[in-house]
Amino acid sequence: MFKAIIRVRRRPSILDPQGKAVRQALESLGFAGVSAVRIGKLIELTIEATSADAASAIAREACEKLLANPVMEDFDIEVESFEPAL
Repeated sequence: MFKAIIRVRRRPSILDPQGKAVRQALESLGFAGVSAVRIGKLIELTIEATSADAASAIAREACEKLLANPVMEDFDIEVESFEPAL
């Protein structure tokens, strides 16, 4: 069993209104040194597969078909062995 950790974020050329709102809120709270904020998603998938490569391929296909918008977002995937707690 494997765990795929997927990070999805807007491409640098795409505006991030949520990030802008958070940056402004941080500034109003006194965090004057924060000049930019980008908001993304962290997704964890537990995958039953025969190898890390097979789990990575499943995670990549899930990103391409559902989890990330290929026009606006980039993603990266890390796969690690995972043993669920009994």
